[in-house]
Amino acid sequence: MRSIFMKTNVVPPDGTLNEETAVSDPDEFQTSQVFTVAGGHFVHDTYSAFLAPLLPLIQERLATGYALTGSLAIFAQLPSLLNPFLGYLADKVSLRYFIILAPGITATLFSSLGLVPNYLTLALLLVAAGVSIAAFHAPAPAMVARVSGNRVGKGMSIFMAAGELGRTLGPVVAVAGVSWFGLEGIWRLAFVGWGVSVILYFRLRTISARPKTAVSGNLAALWPQMRRLFSVIIWLVGARVFLQASITTYLPIFVKDALGLSLWLSAASLTILEAAGVVGALFTGTFSDKLGRNRMLLILLSISPILHLLFVFGPTWMAVPLLIGLGLTAISPQPVMLALVQDSFPDHRALANGVYLAVSFLVRALGIWVVGMLADRLGLQNAFLWSGLLAFLSIPAIFFLPKKSE
Repeated sequence: MRSIFMKTNVVPPDGTLNEETAVSDPDEFQTSQVFTVAGGHFVHDTYSAFLAPLLPLIQERLATGYALTGSLAIFAQLPSLLNPFLGYLADKVSLRYFIILAPGITATLFSSLGLVPNYLTLALLLVAAGVSIAAFHAPAPAMVARVSGNRVGKGMSIFMAAGELGRTLGPVVAVAGVSWFGLEGIWRLAFVGWGVSVILYFRLRTISARPKTAVSGNLAALWPQMRRLFSVIIWLVGARVFLQASITTYLPIFVKDALGLSLWLSAASLTILEAAGVVGALFTGTFSDKLGRNRMLLILLSISPILHLLFVFGPTWMAVPLLIGLGLTAISPQPVMLALVQDSFPDHRALANGVYLAVSFLVRALGIWVVGMLADRLGLQNAFLWSGLLAFLSIPAIFFLPKKSE
């Protein structure tokens, strides 16, 4: 009985409540709050997906070459390196207002892409947008974990599926906005982002993004555990990043040039993959709550390289079903990985999440470069072949991951 009363909010003598409402039952899955944060993630990532489909128009306007145009995506991703610092701060103080304001700020910055007059201004705009993206993604998973109770995997699945859905629909929204208002007029779309920020304020203003227990200021004791876990994560992510880079960054080119399929299917291939990734992300984290994180990863990381190789060398009529299979298996490990990180550092969730995102960014940048280099030297099909074969090396890493979630 004593533990039950300790979980209950108590009104102080002056009749006021604490700014941050405590969770009445820390093991309870708070469906409405999880979907609120996930909804913010959906809208936020819808706007952050504006850049890629607008690059041809931006290139024409600024008269830049392919290298400079393609490099614009790097400026938006560079602030991901701030994630460990934002995560550390989020473990000290609740950064819920970062989560609340980020959809509006990100919407404003990405909807202003048509207003900038030169390349330098556009690069600075994208760096600012990247800071907003990092400010959302560092504390948001920690908040989801807090309101997911003992079903963190399910919460992460919903959160990540919402982001995948946003990245799937973002290009469609961006192109529709250009057709309605012109490139210079898509700033009008930003109002939706600010409307969502208002909703998030009223829904989340009393929900903390901090861990449930006090966080020690001494990180020296945390370092050995982080070093052990993230050395394995770097092994796991590094081995499969070439497959990820192949089926995302280079997929449209491969579908058109190597498989000889239509231009429409080349453009639609990434949308098919991401749409299947939404479904996969929605279920993998939830299943990992029951099967265990490691077993779920073993299943996904064993199947995805096989599907990848079948996609590379199989008949063209199987391309779409294999893309769906790749979306279900190759993209969907992310919620499981996030849940694993959250499980391993319950008192430093935002910091651990920030480190994971920064590591993922650095490894992904290397993976994209390596696959491109292999494609230049060996041909795109051989680069895809080696990407699939190297992905098998991620499987042994699973057996070195923590087993407390099993």
